[in-house]
Amino acid sequence: MSALLQLTAVETDIAGSRILRGVNLAVNAGEVVALMGRNGVGKTTTLRTITGLLPVRSGTLTFAGQDIATLAPDVRARAGIAYVPQGRDIFPHLTVEENLHVGLLVHRRGRASDLAGLERVYSLFPVLKEMLTRKGGVLSGGQQQQLAIGRALLTNPKLLILDEPTEGIQPSIIDQIGDTLKKLKAPRAPADVFQRAAQDVQAVTLAVQHLKEEHSLAILLVEQYVDFCREVADRYYAMDRGAVVVSGEIATLTDDVVKKHLQV
Repeated sequence: MSALLQLTAVETDIAGSRILRGVNLAVNAGEVVALMGRNGVGKTTTLRTITGLLPVRSGTLTFAGQDIATLAPDVRARAGIAYVPQGRDIFPHLTVEENLHVGLLVHRRGRASDLAGLERVYSLFPVLKEMLTRKGGVLSGGQQQQLAIGRALLTNPKLLILDEPTEGIQPSIIDQIGDTLKKLKAPRAPADVFQRAAQDVQAVTLAVQHLKEEHSLAILLVEQYVDFCREVADRYYAMDRGAVVVSGEIATLTDDVVKKHLQV
């Protein structure tokens, strides 16, 4: 069976500098694949190449059996590629409901399909239904992430691409900040903030696991939070200096591999 997404010897330049150096990567329908590596090794560039935000210099890029290397980003989106970038890119001055409706504009499917899509998002992320009238800019980082993923799902994708889905909401980092604040005797280092961050990570984790169980779409995620990858991914690729250097089933992601290719 051919892969849903296939990159073969893909090279990409940015401002004349070679960033991707012969990337080989495949994502099959219904599976979760983690793309891992230290900062600056080409992970986000790979995602931007897949979505058409950066041009392919050489190599082949196919999606659902079609060569998409020269297609515009909006054509790729309509073909079934949804992208949640690092930073989420929600509209801060629009309400949660308005942000979600932006996702419905990609395909005109009719009111019944739109409502079914929204209900699916609310079942994955119940907090969004409670906050429909709130502006996107006032949500917590984790709530914004849930909104961004929900909006992407409303485009009815075959492939969901997530760039650092736990960025800014990792409980371990929050706890470190909290410990620092306590040492500085901050009057309020609110425990509810830490708890909410943990809940946000759990919400994203459970949503990815649920989508995986549905076998309704494939997920490619860039993530440095190793425990998250181990919990949700089927396979992984680790990059270094613009190329994939090791890959395999997620069970083969040993501590030695993490130390050699992922830890700073």
